[in-house]
Amino acid sequence: MADVIDYKIIGDDLQAVIITLDAGERVIAEAGAMMYMQDGIRMDTTLDPNAQGGSMVGKLLGGAKRALSGDSFFMTTFTNAAGVRRDVAFAAVTPGKIHPVDLKDWGGRIVAQRDAFLCGARGMNVSVAFSRRLGAGFFGGEGFILQRIEGDGLVFLHASGTLCEMQLAGGEKIQVDTGCLVAFDERVDYDIAMVPGIKTALFGGEGLFFATLTGPGRVILQSMPFSRLADRILASAPRAGGARKEEGGLGGALGLMGGLLNNRD
Repeated sequence: MADVIDYKIIGDDLQAVIITLDAGERVIAEAGAMMYMQDGIRMDTTLDPNAQGGSMVGKLLGGAKRALSGDSFFMTTFTNAAGVRRDVAFAAVTPGKIHPVDLKDWGGRIVAQRDAFLCGARGMNVSVAFSRRLGAGFFGGEGFILQRIEGDGLVFLHASGTLCEMQLAGGEKIQVDTGCLVAFDERVDYDIAMVPGIKTALFGGEGLFFATLTGPGRVILQSMPFSRLADRILASAPRAGGARKEEGGLGGALGLMGGLLNNRD
């Protein structure tokens, strides 16, 4: 059974979650996610965050599976060793939103994109999940490897942009940009479909493939994949010699002229 924890999410586009632990309660987090902790919180690094015993080989295998899914090989645990309630806070390293998920409401298991897991109550487990279909593996944006998060308590996911949770009815289908898929429950059928029409695929600006999700089940989407944001930043970054990739049109032409004049000076 997972610990029942209290929490508060703060911030807007650079969010953090403050988790309040009763005496003896524990939270598990991705390495490097801790923002602060109050006196009385004990931090430990372990291969088996739930302290369920088992052989060293099994623990090493579990760490390898976490690393393969985009998580850290070792997990960090934070236990309230004081006699009163204490806070510990976590934040992600990229702009975005933190989304709480009660695994009991998701049938005890969700599948998420790599490195979506931020932290969760003691009792949950993060492992690797493989795409069941060849097309989804090659063109699904996250490859064959996803995260499987299991348990019966609260976990917190982090993704870029604004997050949107949807409930799909049986047979209901949506098509999603492959980079915008954050998580879904295992009842959802996940596949890849090619954008219809050669002209649309080549010049539509949406890529060649969509992720096709068919209900029943819940889905979490993100409005701004971090890879898309990184591409825009790189496109605007100065190149060697001070030149920069500009947007097309009049604004791009004026920007290019300004760059040439600056270089001449």
